[in-house]
Amino acid sequence: MCIGGVGFFNKQGPLGSVLPGMFDESHWEPEFGVPSPTSFEAQVARAEEVVAGLPPEQRLFLFVNVSALHQPNWFHLPGATAGDGDTRESHAAALEYVDRHVGRLFAATGSRRPCFAVVCSDHGTAYGEDGYTGHRLGHEVVWTVPYAHFVLDGPGTPGAAAGSTGTADADDTAGGAS
Repeated sequence: MCIGGVGFFNKQGPLGSVLPGMFDESHWEPEFGVPSPTSFEAQVARAEEVVAGLPPEQRLFLFVNVSALHQPNWFHLPGATAGDGDTRESHAAALEYVDRHVGRLFAATGSRRPCFAVVCSDHGTAYGEDGYTGHRLGHEVVWTVPYAHFVLDGPGTPGAAAGSTGTADADDTAGGAS
């Protein structure tokens, strides 16, 4: 199942239909999109709803494209305005926003059985490095993304399983980090 965020998941044309078409079930609504300051909360609520409706024996592959970390993200920084634009500080505030709610996503996905999780980014963003801004460019800060994998305990499973974290270059992963 896929819960999209950016326009590549909105099913509003050929380009927005390719990635959702790779899943048996996909979800996207404007509330999940980049311009929504509560996008991740809406995405997590949808994941909670879907997981709660699954039969206990059904396995789940869940892909969530977290749009909150994409630009624009200025609205996650208290006191910022559109005129302030996106900055490293607003990007950090967007990450803090996601971090405040990701526990709900992990609780939902681990509520039925142990859950193998991969957390990574589809790209980085330049905020002035070597004069560049944005993510549609070839620069090390865009190519280098965070990566972690771990097992979320299921019900009645004490202790955390071992995981791995680090960074990955998009060239080093099958099909890029996503």
